[in-house]
Parts: sequence; C-alpha cells; structure tokens
Amino acid sequence: MTFPSPLSPAKSQMIGNNPQDQAFAEAVAEGMYKLDNAARGLGIEITEIRPNFARATMTVRDDMVNSHGICHGGMIFTLADTAFAYACNTANKSTVAMSCSISFIAPGKRSELLTAIAEERARQGRNGIFDITVTGEDGRTVAIFQGNSREIRGESVPGFDARR
Repeated sequence: MTFPSPLSPAKSQMIGNNPQDQAFAEAVAEGMYKLDNAARGLGIEITEIRPNFARATMTVRDDMVNSHGICHGGMIFTLADTAFAYACNTANKSTVAMSCSISFIAPGKRSELLTAIAEERARQGRNGIFDITVTGEDGRTVAIFQGNSREIRGESVPGFDARR
C-alpha cells in the first residue's frame, strides 16, 4: 500500500485531539495523497497524521543520490515540504507555503529511510509557522526546515465532504 494508513488505530495517535478532528484529518490526508503525484512518485509515505501534525518517510533511492554519493538536498527538502503540506492542510482549508528555509545538518545515506516530522508552532489568522525535523534511521538530525503557511481560498481536497 502506498499510503500506509494512518487510519489504523495502531499508528494513529490522538494525543488529546478530538476524535472527530482526528478522523477528519486522516480522511483529508488520504484524499490529498490520492492527488499527490509528486509524493507517490518519490515513494514518500504519510505514516502519521493528526490535526496540524504529520510524519512522512522516504527511502533514499539510487536516483536520489548526488555526485557525492549522498541524498540530494532537493530530495530532503521535498520530504520536509511534503510533511509540512500535510500538517498544514489537515482542516481541509487550502494552505500553501508562503516561505520556507532548510538547514542541512548531516547527509542522508543511500538506501536509508528518512523521516520528517512536521508540527505547527504558531498560527495567527490565515498564517502559520511549522517546524519540520528530518532524521535518519539512527536518529541523527539530517535537516531542520521551517515553513510559513498561508491559507488561501478553496479546499485541500476539492469537494471533500466529511459527512460521507
């Protein structure tokens, strides 16, 4: 399965969130993933979702390795940006990146599973700030990414109706 279901109770963590909000966030993430050709094409999987939180993983493939024999920084950025996108769209309000930055701390290695965890830090009106940490299999920090989000018109999953 390309979308390892965060819907399964074993993987889904509530951590004080309203169960209805949790179910809604999961349904939105699943709908987004169906439309997300980039994430699916890169093998990025959303392994956990909660309101304003996402965990995404990606295995570094040979076609993601640069001339130094390490994961290309653009691939690490894309993993972090994907986690950011899922975290800031859990309410099904179309939200995009207004700006973001990344600091690379350690290289991602060939065949390594990288994990990006995105968490909302602040929200004011339609603007949000999210911190994303990318780690390697051994727990070392690979990159730190910060994204500023902006709610725009529309829905993250057009036509999605939570009552269905």
